[in-house]
Amino acid sequence: MYEKLMEEIDVGVHAIDTDGRTIMYNRKLSEIENMDPEEVIGQPIREVFRFTDDGGSTLHRAMAEGKEARNEKQTYMNKRGVEITTINHTFPVRDGESIIGALEVTKDITRLERLVQENMRNGSRRYSFEDIIGVSPALKEVIDHARRAVRTTSSVLIVGETGTGKELFAQSIHNGSSRSPGPFISQNCAALPESLIEGILFGTVKGAFTGAENRLGLFEQAEGGTLLLDELNSLSPDLQSRLLRVIQEKSVRRIGAQEEKKIDVRLIATMNEDPIDAVTEGRLRKDLYYRLSVVALFVPPLRERMEDLPVLTDFFITKYNDLFQMDVQGVSAQTEGLLTDYHWPGNVRELEHVIEGAMNMMTEEDRIEVRHLPLHFQKKRRREAIVPEPAAVENITLKDYLHEAERRFVLEQLERHRFKIQETAETLGLSRQSLQYRMKKLGIRKTMR
Repeated sequence: MYEKLMEEIDVGVHAIDTDGRTIMYNRKLSEIENMDPEEVIGQPIREVFRFTDDGGSTLHRAMAEGKEARNEKQTYMNKRGVEITTINHTFPVRDGESIIGALEVTKDITRLERLVQENMRNGSRRYSFEDIIGVSPALKEVIDHARRAVRTTSSVLIVGETGTGKELFAQSIHNGSSRSPGPFISQNCAALPESLIEGILFGTVKGAFTGAENRLGLFEQAEGGTLLLDELNSLSPDLQSRLLRVIQEKSVRRIGAQEEKKIDVRLIATMNEDPIDAVTEGRLRKDLYYRLSVVALFVPPLRERMEDLPVLTDFFITKYNDLFQMDVQGVSAQTEGLLTDYHWPGNVRELEHVIEGAMNMMTEEDRIEVRHLPLHFQKKRRREAIVPEPAAVENITLKDYLHEAERRFVLEQLERHRFKIQETAETLGLSRQSLQYRMKKLGIRKTMR
């Protein structure tokens, strides 16, 4: 029972004796550290792992100091050089007054740590045109136009659907220009209520209203650099009017202030709808549109540049291989077909989320299969398996059509359950014997357990 508990418990367990040799090392910890227990048990811990922290191994420290430590973070490397980050509960083991070893209970936060580090890198990263992934003529044309905008200080309007990478273009323009040493300030205009956005944009002086303090607005914070206003069309007409005045006069007055202050800021604005429609329907002032669109960039949606899909897919697989310590080689032919046929309403951002989600569903596979994709992709494949295109069944009988549709559907369910007969039979509402009969009838061979 003790051995069964050690193998099934969902935390790592590691114990060493007074010589620092491992005497207990359970299955969960071997998964966390990507080590075979035979490589660890009986070996001095310092010969198997390399500890980068100044304090060294938390197990050695607990034994040497005789103190318990709870929720202590530790980063170290296994013998293959793979970095691991854990949260440990470590304590000495005593026999009377003597310390005879140390025991550690471990939770893996390697993936969480990598995600945090990735977010920190992304938060401070300075993107350039080289970071815009794609080979399609449509995308290259937009990049070419954006590069020309680097040479000037004119306002830029970037139009594109959600998830197409508008901020990537904005940062690239800023970082390629002479303003790159200056700040790049970004604000989503739809993320805050109108009562707050005015003070955030233009700044406030103490006493202007209850609770008001002397505070720089975004225009003053972006002095000498670039201010990106995302979803500009969500601003009210009054705020758009004041924004137009700031652009024209190149000066800003804080809320409650009597004097204006000169500013040197390049403005880049983004919209996720056609600006002509926004002007016609009153969501965007015509004069502000003309002022902003001195340089206008229209980023195409992913469905209009499907040549970029394989390149983007490979890029995101590589990204999450590094982040998740995986070795995914690509996508299966069936998965590629579904990705290509999809209309991608969320564009590149949605593609990234699909790849990330699929890789979270994988275990030891080296390619993303249909079963790893979100449910709506799997349902689409199931519908296509049951109802093929008319052209594909034009010259076959109804009997043959039904035979092929049943075969494809049963095979899909078997693949989904890794050819486990009992699980597949339960999903299909069949007995084990009935499924085996159908497999024989349909010519499906059992290839996995």
